[in-house]
Amino acid sequence: MHSTASPRAETRQNRGPAAAADNRRALIAAAREVYAEGGLAAPFSAVAKRAGVGQGSLYRHFPDRTALAVAVFEDNVRDLEEYTAAPERTIEDLLDRVVDQAVVSTAFIQLVTADLTDPRVATLGERFHAVVERLIARDHAAGRIGEHVEVEDVTMATGMLATELARTDAAARPAASARARRLFRAAFAPR
Repeated sequence: MHSTASPRAETRQNRGPAAAADNRRALIAAAREVYAEGGLAAPFSAVAKRAGVGQGSLYRHFPDRTALAVAVFEDNVRDLEEYTAAPERTIEDLLDRVVDQAVVSTAFIQLVTADLTDPRVATLGERFHAVVERLIARDHAAGRIGEHVEVEDVTMATGMLATELARTDAAARPAASARARRLFRAAFAPR
């Protein structure tokens, strides 16, 4: 007697805890796409759907939108740390990278900046501060920026740049970025 069951039904196997890291990465990547397309109005559930994971997995990793935004920015800060580690990197390079990141993370900027005292957000701020501090020291030593420029000036400038890009229409972002960069160059120049 032959069995009528199909040989090996095509179902997704539950890999349990082994899939956790992959699911987390997929959720972060999906969040970037979903919120870049639909802004913060996009449903949280759309992230799980785009990532190909269940709602339970989404909420296990990210209990709220802020947790998800922090994860996105944690990736961004890690990227900045790695990118600026090379001794030839400058404040200009940092601003270039912040522009690139802000364009794809615009929806999250509002969430992350809503409560800068949130410990999850504060930790990212401290790491970013360390990146800027290292670059300021390099640029001061090389004479690329004025001695009057402090870490807080650059962190404020990057925050202003990211916020402005987040609220600017996508087509107008390159011009807004160029205008802001001209202002920062003039303000940071040696005197």
